[in-house]
Amino acid sequence: MFKNENQHPFYKPLWRRVAIVVVVAAWLGFELWQGSDAIWVAIAGGMLVYAVYTFFITWPKDDGKSGA
Repeated sequence: MFKNENQHPFYKPLWRRVAIVVVVAAWLGFELWQGSDAIWVAIAGGMLVYAVYTFFITWPKDDGKSGA
């Protein structure tokens, strides 16, 4: 199995990781625009920070040298 969920092959394509981050950012923007309770802003903001950290900062770099 996978060490953790973020190593699942579903997340390998860059466009999927970008789409997830964009959707979460849109959710955060919506919560801020609506003037929602602070808890929903914190949840959406936390999810955005976690997604950016997981999918872009700590994501294993593919240098293109791996053989097929």
